[in-house]
Amino acid sequence: MGVRQEDDINAKIIPPKEQIVATNFDLQEISDDIEIKVKKYLRGEGANLEVLHDKKLKGQLAVREELYGKSAKAAAKAEKWLMPSEGGYLEAEGIEKTWRIKQEAIAREVDILSRKNQHDIVLPELGPYTMNFTSSGRYMAVAGRKGHLAIIDMKSMGLIKEFQVRETVRDVVFLHNEQFFAAAQKKYPYIYNRDGTELHCLKEHGAILKLQFLKNHFLLASVNKFGQLHYQDVTTGQMVGNYRTGHGRSDVMRVNPFNGVIGLGHSNGSLSMWKPTSSAPLIKMLCHHGPVSALAFHSNGHLMATAGMDRKIKLWDLRKFEVLQTLLGHAKTLDFSQKGLLAASTGSFVQILGDFSGSQNYSRYMNHSIAKGYQVRNVLFRPYEDVLAIGHSMGWSSILIPGSGEPNFDSWVANPFETSKQRREKEVKSLLDKLPPETIMLDPRKIGTMRPMRKKEKPSKQERDAEMEAAVADAKNSITRKKKTKGRNKPSKRSKKVQEAVERAKRPFLEEELSQKKKQKISEQSELPKSLQRFVRKAA
Repeated sequence: MGVRQEDDINAKIIPPKEQIVATNFDLQEISDDIEIKVKKYLRGEGANLEVLHDKKLKGQLAVREELYGKSAKAAAKAEKWLMPSEGGYLEAEGIEKTWRIKQEAIAREVDILSRKNQHDIVLPELGPYTMNFTSSGRYMAVAGRKGHLAIIDMKSMGLIKEFQVRETVRDVVFLHNEQFFAAAQKKYPYIYNRDGTELHCLKEHGAILKLQFLKNHFLLASVNKFGQLHYQDVTTGQMVGNYRTGHGRSDVMRVNPFNGVIGLGHSNGSLSMWKPTSSAPLIKMLCHHGPVSALAFHSNGHLMATAGMDRKIKLWDLRKFEVLQTLLGHAKTLDFSQKGLLAASTGSFVQILGDFSGSQNYSRYMNHSIAKGYQVRNVLFRPYEDVLAIGHSMGWSSILIPGSGEPNFDSWVANPFETSKQRREKEVKSLLDKLPPETIMLDPRKIGTMRPMRKKEKPSKQERDAEMEAAVADAKNSITRKKKTKGRNKPSKRSKKVQEAVERAKRPFLEEELSQKKKQKISEQSELPKSLQRFVRKAA
């Protein structure tokens, strides 16, 4: 509280000196923090304007540097006020190692809300289990091999709906939001709503092994046990593509979130990439000397991880299609987090790898063993949370992986707290912005650019001769014979006219051939050194 001055007519509240000092200190701390963030967004060191003598150039550069500074300051303020949360990793001290830290030690140090994300659900009669999250990470769909399907709200840890389909369920995937999901059952895939009501039976797909959903294109992709790849538009129900892969049965399938290309791993160690508008694969590459057991794509679209039965995990650069790193070990399932951590599991053991140097050199970060030797079937990072979900033979588990999730969410892209009205608006907007299947390609940055002009291919000698003969025949036929008086219609004059017409028709072809010969001679002369070019015989 301040002290009121009674002597002054215009009475004012004067804050105490301690409050003024504290306020100034806070403002100074905020300004220092913003200055540190500004340096991150500046485009290197500014130009040295003092050494320039050109006043016009100096003025232009000064204006540009001022604009760069304003944009960096605006970006720093946006990061300060709009992205308050910061991500962090586990840091070890001294000889301590991060992979030796257990989940019990992490649970003792985190807050109550984070501790709620650490749980184990044991359902021994219905497993093994596989999971899928919505894009916001709010809802999780779980599917047991023996027919158990359920939707769970991960914020309140409440069960929305569960039911038993009484037949084998191999995979489950959400569609564009939590209202609909697809399940790959014994004979056909089925689409259900969140209340458990069956909406569609997709008999064209057959017995499905894996499902993937392309949210920007509203396409449901599946691969069945005969090696057939299907694409179906869930908005119109139209079958967009149906192709035979030609490599037999495949149960390794993932979608690249950057460009929408589907990756399939095969039993001969090869990997193929597909799009819905092509019956042939875009890429076929040999990744391992044994069957491919797992596949994962980084969210930036440039990094891919594959695991094979040859006990190797390889990291690939998809811009050059070359191996960046090879790690020894076997993995039945792989998954990348939003911040680039890689989870690999085999048997009852889960290992998390991280790239902390920024050079795409992955090393061991954390380890976790499932209790009682339960066999892991699927690992999946939860978006916008430091949580890894593990589906195993006796249910599913959730563990804490610090630094795996994006700390700040964009409500225009994925809002974990969206209302029903916001969900309806987002659904309408995403349908209006739906991309056609033709936009799926290896490099989507080509969309919106101009196609380069194609150079005219040089015709062959036979084609040139055929064109010249056709032109000569047309010239001969174009001469009309008129009835003239005696002495003006001699055969010699007629043949002379035909000869002139033939020469006129041949002239452009001969000139073109002569010009090509001249260019060839000039190029041959230019290849010689200057000291020898004077000995070349000059044309007359």
